[in-house]
Amino acid sequence: MSGYGMFSDDYYLNMNLATEMDLPQNRESVLHYFEQVRRRYPELMNFYAREKSEFVLEEEKENGAYRWVTVEPRRLTSGSVNPESFDAAVEQHRRVLELVPYELSITPLDCESLSVMAGFDFNFSGNHNDLLTQAIGIAPGLERFTALPYGKVLSNEPAIQFALDEECRTQCRISFESRTTAYQVRTGDFGEEQLSVYMTVRRFDSLGPNESFEKEFVRLSGLCRDLIDEYLVDAVLRPLQQAISLH
Repeated sequence: MSGYGMFSDDYYLNMNLATEMDLPQNRESVLHYFEQVRRRYPELMNFYAREKSEFVLEEEKENGAYRWVTVEPRRLTSGSVNPESFDAAVEQHRRVLELVPYELSITPLDCESLSVMAGFDFNFSGNHNDLLTQAIGIAPGLERFTALPYGKVLSNEPAIQFALDEECRTQCRISFESRTTAYQVRTGDFGEEQLSVYMTVRRFDSLGPNESFEKEFVRLSGLCRDLIDEYLVDAVLRPLQQAISLH
C-alpha cells in the first residue's frame, strides 16, 4: 500500500464539524443532504440510523477501503478508510463541506470546531501496553512505578496536546488507544486486536466573515500532513512497526 497506509494495517482520515446549534433533523433535510453527497460519490449506498438522531451513509466495507458520512444532532462527520491518497480523502471532505451551508443551513458563525483526524491501526496479538512502552516509552518521572512488586502496566495511553498558533485557536492532539485488558494481562491470553494512534488538528470558534469551511479544512489538513511527515512517522509509526516485527 502506498502513502501513509504503508505504516499501519489500516489508515483513515476523518473530518469533524461540531456546531453550536442543533442541525436539521427532519426527514426532508437529512435525505436531501445525503442525496447530494451520493451524487458526488455514487458508491455511498448504505443508509441507516445508528441512534435515534444519528444518520449514516456509507460504502460497502468488503474491500477494506470505503467512505462514510454522518449527521448527528450537533456534529457532521465524513470519513475515508484506507483512501487512495491523502489528497483524495481531503477532496472528499472538502466537497462535503461545500454542501453544508446550502443543504443543512450551517454558517461559519455556527462553527464550534472543525477538525481533521488521521488514524493508524496496528494489528497486534500481544500486550499493547508493553508494546507502547517499548516503542514510545514512559515519562521518566513515572518509570519507577513499573518496578513495583506487582507493577504490570495495565494502561499506557500517552497523549499530548499543543497549540499551533499564538491564540491557541488551532491545536493538535496526539493520542493512543490500547485495547489490552487487565484480564488479558492476568491470563496472558492475548487475541489479535488493533492498537490505534490518532493525530487530530482542530480549529476552535466561529469562522470569520471571509473564511469558509472548505478552505479552513484544507489549511488544517495541510498542517496535519506536515506534522505526520516531520514528526509522527519517525517518532511513532516506524518505531511501532519495528517493535511489532520483533514479536
